Amino acid sequence: MGLTGVLHVEVEVKSPAEKFWVALGDGVNLFPKEFPKDYKTMQVLAGDGNSPGSIRLIIYGEGSTLVKVSAERIEAVDLENKSMTYSIIGGEMLEYYKTFKGTITVTPKGGGSILKWSAEFEKTGHEIEDPHVIKDFAVKNFKEIDEYLLKQSSV
Repeated sequence: MGLTGVLHVEVEVKSPAEKFWVALGDGVNLFPKEFPKDYKTMQVLAGDGNSPGSIRLIIYGEGSTLVKVSAERIEAVDLENKSMTYSIIGGEMLEYYKTFKGTITVTPKGGGSILKWSAEFEKTGHEIEDPHVIKDFAVKNFKEIDEYLLKQSSV
């Protein structure tokens, strides 16, 4: 088994792509408030929190089983295609992965959306598992955000 790899997942949600994209962009405020089991706090350490070069510090809640703290830098944002790429630059994940770069894309599908998440990674050793737990956490978060947005639109 090699040290580098790529994971992909697609999740179909009922919320419109534009609403979902806006919610992701407001993650610093929205996630700790609405999903405290997963996110204790999110802070912007550099930039505006959404544009390339921005750095965010995330303190995870009890819902995160792998890590409790991570720092991520936004590498690229494509507003037209609703896509964002980020790299993990600090925290416990770097004990397991020398590099970890994730990309989230929100694509309209009918009245809802398709969320695509992918990660490129390099493990620190052969004994380290591929980051399926992180992929599963992303899928869970996408579904929770969708439920939240659907509740908001029915209020």
